[in-house]
Amino acid sequence: MSREILLLVDALAREKNVARDVVFDALEGALASAMKKRFKEDADIRVSVNRANGDHDGFRRWLVVPDEAGLQEPDREEMLSDAREIVSDIEVGEYIEEALEPIEFGRIGAQAAKQAILQRIRDAEREQVLNDFLERGETIISGSIKRMDKGDAIIETGKIEARLPRSEMIPKENLRVGDRIRAFVLKIDRTARGQQVILSRNAPEFIRQLFENEVPEIEQGLLEIKGAARDPGVRAKIAVIAYDKRIDPIGTCVGMRGSRVTAVRNELGGEQVDIVLWSEDPAQFVIGALAPANVESIVVDEDRHAMDVVVDEENLPKAIGSKGQNVRLASELTGWQINIMTPEESQNRQELERSELRNTFMSRLDVDEEVADILIDEGFTGLEEIAYVPLQELLEIDAFDEDTINELRTRARNALLTEAIAQEERVEIAQDLLSLEGMTTEFVAKLKENNINTRDDLAELATDELAEIAGIDEESASKFIMAARAHWFEDQ
Repeated sequence: MSREILLLVDALAREKNVARDVVFDALEGALASAMKKRFKEDADIRVSVNRANGDHDGFRRWLVVPDEAGLQEPDREEMLSDAREIVSDIEVGEYIEEALEPIEFGRIGAQAAKQAILQRIRDAEREQVLNDFLERGETIISGSIKRMDKGDAIIETGKIEARLPRSEMIPKENLRVGDRIRAFVLKIDRTARGQQVILSRNAPEFIRQLFENEVPEIEQGLLEIKGAARDPGVRAKIAVIAYDKRIDPIGTCVGMRGSRVTAVRNELGGEQVDIVLWSEDPAQFVIGALAPANVESIVVDEDRHAMDVVVDEENLPKAIGSKGQNVRLASELTGWQINIMTPEESQNRQELERSELRNTFMSRLDVDEEVADILIDEGFTGLEEIAYVPLQELLEIDAFDEDTINELRTRARNALLTEAIAQEERVEIAQDLLSLEGMTTEFVAKLKENNINTRDDLAELATDELAEIAGIDEESASKFIMAARAHWFEDQ
């Protein structure tokens, strides 16, 4: 029988074009399944087939687990202390094995064994086909729709079947069996029982790859697509940069008489494509991304990673786009939050910000409106700048003499110090309340809204008062109040 096993392995390996080890592994699995039928319980069986002569040995095994963990699967596990009575130096994670009587190969449920072997071989073939596909490094594949499955399209391309989910199709496109399409390889799902290659026609990467296929200058490294944003089937924006000054990046992507961009648009169901110049200057990049709208002015807020973009009434609809599409795509492309506003809205915002800053300077520095306005006109936006910018910069302000400047710096530093001390006290108070069992930052915030800042403030409340303030039951409120009063009795 051993010779028969070797002949079977060789024949299957040649027929299915897989390694002999794959067939041996499948055979071992089939023999293990057959041996397992000897046991009523859920035994763990291992079979080893000698690759040289075809002899096989079977073992029942138990995984060694720590004593404190106990036996989660008694039929397949052994505690360490019991295992060491059999093998003195065995460790957790190793196996205790018991040899089993060999099984006659001819007495196995032959059909079941063959099916198990063939299934393992099919899995190995499938894995090999997938690996061959991955080695080719394809990012876009072409194929025909073999069938529809619950709204998804199953695409046949060579030996690979890929799945194009309904959610990854371009909206409103009507795909039918037999249609030839191209799609972007979105991901590989090795755990899937069916198609493991998942495709997309919606992903921004799809339009990037389509342009790379149409524009040879990209492959040559003379041009690069730096980003892409899409409203699939409707409109897209791509950002390009040329590394050769002789090349017009936009014209190169458009092609002679629009041939290149038209080819991409046709693949995307007529999707409108805006091609804009990429720029290292974020403001310039945003201005380009908002095309076809013309921008009057732009204010960059690095802290919020946002830009306020001012356009006139005529350009406002273009900048925003239908249902906000243009500004949304520009924001996705650039990575900046873009706020579109008219000159009037911009002026109102500037006046509001100036008024708030003026009030801050007047109250915190104890100066009049004229001095506050001078500071604002000189470009100061906060107390920190007044307190810590180099003295020479302040001395360049014609409206102030040196004594005034020194006084302003002193007042600014004192105000910042006072705020820092107050902040530290607030943190200490919050920590004092948070140390009570069951207290949360949200609870502390509710208390502070009602001017309850310390343990003593909390301790002096009545149970029904706290229950109403915090929105909790009276039993919980009573526990918090008693906890807050505890230090009174400790002092006594």
